[in-house]
Amino acid sequence: MKACIVVTPGGPEAFSLADVEIEPPGGLDAVMRITAAGVNRADVLQRQGRYPAPPGAPSWPGLEAAGTLLEAPASSPWRAGDRVCALLPGGGYAERAVVDASLLLPVPDGLSDVEAASLVEAACTVVSNLDEARALPGETLLVHGGSGGVGTAAIQIAKARGMRVIATAGGAERAARCAALGADVALDHRADDWVAAVRDLGGADVILDVVGAAYLDANLRALRTGGRLVVIGMQKGARGELDLGLLLARRARVIGTTLRARPLAERAAIVARVREEVWPLVPDAVRPVVHATLPLERAGDAHRLLESGEVFGKVVLTV
Repeated sequence: MKACIVVTPGGPEAFSLADVEIEPPGGLDAVMRITAAGVNRADVLQRQGRYPAPPGAPSWPGLEAAGTLLEAPASSPWRAGDRVCALLPGGGYAERAVVDASLLLPVPDGLSDVEAASLVEAACTVVSNLDEARALPGETLLVHGGSGGVGTAAIQIAKARGMRVIATAGGAERAARCAALGADVALDHRADDWVAAVRDLGGADVILDVVGAAYLDANLRALRTGGRLVVIGMQKGARGELDLGLLLARRARVIGTTLRARPLAERAAIVARVREEVWPLVPDAVRPVVHATLPLERAGDAHRLLESGEVFGKVVLTV
């Protein structure tokens, strides 16, 4: 089969469409024909050689995909021909994927494969981290990167949970689009003093942060007493200083999580939570936001687009 592989770690030009072999399915595995694959920041890090695939996963990127089942375990409720999407440990940039059946989701009614492929990883990330932070209805969530794939999903899922949502994004137009998705307050981090604005609103109970070190101190100041900072990305640095006095005074918690590296049982439990909580809300209360689609052989261009900072929502590869 064809897959978009990384020849040598580096820039977007590192991709090449090549013939590859996939491992034969095990007793609990399904085989899916991929028609669409979401593009994520983790894929960029993998392409750069900074986020290798976990043991047993294909070496090419792709953490989410949608398509049609070719084979399914007899012990599962799935059957060949079912339209599915999947949370993958890797290997989505290809014509087929072998995936444990516990990581499959049905394509929600009314969604295309492209839309479904854009939603899986973000929904799993958001649900797992809101659960990790023990986020409650009525609490205030601050979402950084509100215009990204995770951010657009977080705004909608948190609103559906009954939370007040504050989102940051780069530029007034992007902030306005976050508000249109449901954010109660949308701030332009390029022009607004977002820490002061959040403090004026009473502070955040939970912060979902993809920025990392550059925002560590500011995030802590934006928390209210008992707040929880959940760091899920390091787009602007992996090391920072933490004011322990302020941390103690706030009685705050700093939580760091990843999704891809979790054991299979944990990832399967997250997928089950998404199917229970988020899938019934799609597409009325939670709708995918797709910025652009490109064919698989243009994976490099898809990465260039993602790295440009101009994407609102997700970029999806079509197969």
